[in-house]
Amino acid sequence: MKQIVTISVGFLLSIVVNTNGLFAQAHRTAAVHTYQNPLAVELADPYVLQVKGGKYYMYGTGGVAKNGFAAYSSTDLVNWKDEGQVYYAANKNGWSDSTAAWNGAYWAPEVYEHNGRFYMFYSAQWGRNPTNEVENFRIGVAVSDKPTGPFIDLSSKPVFDPGYPVIDANVLFDNGRVYLYYSRCCYKHPVESEVASWAKQKGWFDTIEESWVYGVELKPDFSGAVGEPVLLLRPPVKMDDKQAEWESRSVTSKEVNRRWTEGSVAFKKGSTYYMMYSANYFGGKNYAVGYATSKSPLGPFTKAANNPVLQKNTEKGGVVTGTGHNSITYSPDGKEMLCVYHARTSATGDKRVVFIDRMKILKNGTLIVEGPTSIPQPIPGK
Repeated sequence: MKQIVTISVGFLLSIVVNTNGLFAQAHRTAAVHTYQNPLAVELADPYVLQVKGGKYYMYGTGGVAKNGFAAYSSTDLVNWKDEGQVYYAANKNGWSDSTAAWNGAYWAPEVYEHNGRFYMFYSAQWGRNPTNEVENFRIGVAVSDKPTGPFIDLSSKPVFDPGYPVIDANVLFDNGRVYLYYSRCCYKHPVESEVASWAKQKGWFDTIEESWVYGVELKPDFSGAVGEPVLLLRPPVKMDDKQAEWESRSVTSKEVNRRWTEGSVAFKKGSTYYMMYSANYFGGKNYAVGYATSKSPLGPFTKAANNPVLQKNTEKGGVVTGTGHNSITYSPDGKEMLCVYHARTSATGDKRVVFIDRMKILKNGTLIVEGPTSIPQPIPGK
């Protein structure tokens, strides 16, 4: 007859007593301290907010939301709880058109805690569309007393109207001032460049449309812009520009007649302003991330020599493509800087899923993202 006795001493010790004597078997039961990309969150354009007390909230495009945005919460950046839909386009101040193309195009929400409240900046199709533009995106801002909503639009109109479609709002609070960064869409924005001329000579595309990143100061109450927007980033004009190869892959691969500069995220490290951005077609394999630096929040910005800092790894035997539209956050202990982004794998197909990888700013100011990864690694802060 056997007798099983379990003793807890930091690991599981099973002592088995039988007629042949006593022997022990040890089995570790310590908590798992690793995670593996992609996370179990099907979301695009992920943005992570860390609130006071350390809890994290993630927002993005798609997920369980319909005509609005959903949220997820976590304490460790690895295990995420579905908090349901937190913003509805049909709120009392809603200004968007849910019947327009892409079901209203509710894209890329980012939430900021400011003066005890939570502000969501996002893009969507504007209901005011007298010329019936297919891409009529503008940026709005909604507010809530909680990170889980409900978020209500501050106004029954977008933050401002630059006269062209805009997406991908990102906000920087700096020395008591507020700056909004956004991407002017490619839509009806053909641009002359050597890449465009090359593509036309090959008979591929007659024109190449481009999206450009702009910055503008916001009023303290987010009710509008201060001054005129400033052009900060755009695709290279010359083909011998060091950035031209990676930023033009959607064109040079004959994928589409557009070059993107979008998904910007700005932050300050020391006296330097960093702006990460995504280039190429978001629906393709070549979506990738680069960055630029400046000594001023409104530029001029200089693109980094080590771009791109995040891109597909399939050419090196990996399974990840379409890496882009990132945000940044920090580990629970505050010691590790993390890049949050969406990507695809050979297993997820066309679905965009969330990845989190470590990133660093080296002593010489160089930004490095240690990804994309799809193998087990330590949980952030462990």
